[in-house]
Amino acid sequence: MYPGRYAATAPDRPAVHETATGRVITYRQLEDASVRFAHWLREHGVGVGDHIAVLTVNDATVYELYWAAVRSGVYVTFVNVHLAAAEAAYIVDDCDAQVVVVSAPLAELAEAIVGSTPKVRHRLAFGGPIAGHLSYETEVAQCPTAPPGDQPRGSDMLYSSGTTGRPKGIKVALSGAQVGDEPGPSILRIVRGFGFDENTVYLSPAPIYHSAPLRYSVSTQALGGTVVLMDRFDAQGCLDAIERYGVTHSQWVPTHFARLLKLPAEVRDRYDLSTLRVALHSAAPCPVEVKQQLIRWWGEIVYEYYSATESIGTTVISPSEWLRKPGSVGATGVPGAAGLAHICDENGDELAAGEVGTVYFERHDHSFEYHKDPVKTAASRHPRHEAWATTGDAGYLDEDGYLFLTGRNSFTIISGGVNIYPQETEAVLSLHPAVWDVAVAGVPDPDLGERVEAFVHPVDGVEAGDALEQEIIEYCRDRLSRFKCPRTVHFVDALPRTPTGKIVAGAMREMVASHTVGENRR
Repeated sequence: MYPGRYAATAPDRPAVHETATGRVITYRQLEDASVRFAHWLREHGVGVGDHIAVLTVNDATVYELYWAAVRSGVYVTFVNVHLAAAEAAYIVDDCDAQVVVVSAPLAELAEAIVGSTPKVRHRLAFGGPIAGHLSYETEVAQCPTAPPGDQPRGSDMLYSSGTTGRPKGIKVALSGAQVGDEPGPSILRIVRGFGFDENTVYLSPAPIYHSAPLRYSVSTQALGGTVVLMDRFDAQGCLDAIERYGVTHSQWVPTHFARLLKLPAEVRDRYDLSTLRVALHSAAPCPVEVKQQLIRWWGEIVYEYYSATESIGTTVISPSEWLRKPGSVGATGVPGAAGLAHICDENGDELAAGEVGTVYFERHDHSFEYHKDPVKTAASRHPRHEAWATTGDAGYLDEDGYLFLTGRNSFTIISGGVNIYPQETEAVLSLHPAVWDVAVAGVPDPDLGERVEAFVHPVDGVEAGDALEQEIIEYCRDRLSRFKCPRTVHFVDALPRTPTGKIVAGAMREMVASHTVGENRR
């Protein structure tokens, strides 16, 4: 499916609102713009199986670029614009992009990567000039708006967040189908399960280069709904957007919830949120008490799903189910879910209910590979079942088949021979009123092997020191077993997170090292 059909049936319907600028793009405008760029790609020798890369802030032009690639049989890679120039250049070069399209606010980054991306044949800039780049608007202005007769379906090729190493492109084989053919990408089945249709107004406050905001936005357009695109997350701004645009569906990460809940009560109560029917969240584990507080505020409209950019499988949990199974990310074999979850030990043997192991999904209708990395691709597969794949997350299934995540295998702390999952401790500490953000890590210990330590970004205006450290430790000990609680709290100005809330493992290891080398042991 693609949104061109709505250019004929509802040409003036908004395909996207930009909250920061007030700009509106209708379905007619989206269709014409995407067709123009599709023709431009063909004229410049970019065809089926080729790659383009996009570096952009949250700008509605994203959607015409995406749909042009999808209707041209092209892979499109959206690059994390918060990366350093060398990191961004690595992705552009690694994905074999022949064309790079950049939004004007990223001129400095665009210019910095030119010398490190020699495979790029064409560089375009939109929204303003960038040295060494042609004007996108000028280039496509004279291209026709009649769709090409042949429109093979392309795909995104997004990169892993790189939290545990260099990011890798996640590539699916092109189907050979035309863009108008049913059933389309499997995500359409998932979003329909959440009630998305042509009446949907979908709020997207997260960076558009990330897989969930991008894929849910374009799925909204594929079904004829309207995207409300924010330039960045702002807690009060989100509430204003829900009221102003009549938002029906929205998508969040747990950090967003925590920020929303920290708004003063008089601010939260100021806005009419009655149009909101579904609030989705994923990307990172949500502390139980945070979600409980949000449900008390918004009602039973908070749905959770667990998935990954690799699309190996999905679990879904409704609000009513979650209230019965707090902390679960849902079950497989339910509407909107994909694949069947299995929990396996290090040998690949399946574990019993309640036992923690690696989360695999069995899915026979989807496969992927890591671009140019057959070793990592092979490591993602189960040793005996080719249709089972994992992204390295750890968790367990309860007796009813509900999945509970405990973190990533690479983040597990082993202290005195006992496995400790940082996520559990972080969930408790995040609710302390003086804690703005927190990460828990294991550091080397001569007696225990590793010990638990916490890295806390305190709330503005709170004095960090010995008294607050002891208060946070005791707060944790009142709620968790002592061995799961930090022995030391380090106060930091910020934690190394991606814009979607995930801790960047390499940067976190550097932070741990810088705060623990040579310190006195407790």
